[in-house]
Amino acid sequence: MAEAGVTAARPTLYSYWRSSCSHRVRIALNFKGVDYEYKAVNLLKGEQSDPEFMKLNPMKFVPALADGDAVIGDSYAIALYLEDKYPDPPLLPQDLKMKALNIQTASIVCSGIQPLHNLTLVRFIEQKVGTGESLPWIQQQIDRGFTAVENMIKGCAGKYATGDEVQLADVFLAPQIFAAVTRFQIDMSNYPTLAKVYDEYMRHPAFEAALPDRQPDAPTSA
Repeated sequence: MAEAGVTAARPTLYSYWRSSCSHRVRIALNFKGVDYEYKAVNLLKGEQSDPEFMKLNPMKFVPALADGDAVIGDSYAIALYLEDKYPDPPLLPQDLKMKALNIQTASIVCSGIQPLHNLTLVRFIEQKVGTGESLPWIQQQIDRGFTAVENMIKGCAGKYATGDEVQLADVFLAPQIFAAVTRFQIDMSNYPTLAKVYDEYMRHPAFEAALPDRQPDAPTSA
């Protein structure tokens, strides 16, 4: 806690407007009510390979969060850090079963879906196989992950994925569904529970403010 009369420095989020990993963290920061500074890292220009950025994240990925002397370079780790530092409102429930479901859902997104269509892999497929050949691969990976999550949450979903309150699963699902719909031509009618909660995400202020086209580095045509 900052001393009386001393204003704590705002955390800095290093982000790319279209990155779904950055998108997750923006939602979490907004939901927690954290005032933060936004610093853009243009992935298309290779700014993630700048030596100064590599000091923040040697993996050359966004996002990275700098908060005082804490520097975290992974969206999952950042979300858990924010949950510990800003416990109210919570992203993880007290119920152990529901907590595990939220963690599992977030893990499916960040390890079983998104990495299989990140920029590096898509470029590799396009170079090795052919232009346009990455889309069927991406759609297959998203379908596998969405089918799994749909089956996991359909019995417990409420207004949101695991109940009537925003939780960790929602923070990770919202950007993945947004990308699926807007970039990868996924028909969400195949996943009715996910489609329903996505409609709610698009009406929630913390989620709306985190949308890619609302970020300062988004192209004016986005």
